[in-house]
Amino acid sequence: MVKELKKNPGFKAYIILNNDGIVIKWDQIDTPMPYETAVQHSHLVLDLCSKSKKYVRELFDPPDNEVENIRLRTDDYELIAAQHGHFTLIVVQEDLLAKAKKEAMKEDEE
Repeated sequence: MVKELKKNPGFKAYIILNNDGIVIKWDQIDTPMPYETAVQHSHLVLDLCSKSKKYVRELFDPPDNEVENIRLRTDDYELIAAQHGHFTLIVVQEDLLAKAKKEAMKEDEE
């Protein structure tokens, strides 16, 4: 599964962790991700996942009140977190749309 993820355009990094926050496996393309960075990402994403699940359950009625994955987009990258069973997969990828817009803006300036 991870090998196929790495083939996707824009893929930057992944982290696999259990739901206790213990990082099991992590990797980053080009430069290695330090373990401390993987632990920091895992802590923040698990906290976000638990709060998201809590508030979505309060806001919506079943069956529309389940959070399966979270997708965050910033100016530089996109982070996708998916929980399944006792494990969480975090994938960081380049935001290809934002990258294309930045390149178009640079070309327009020239």
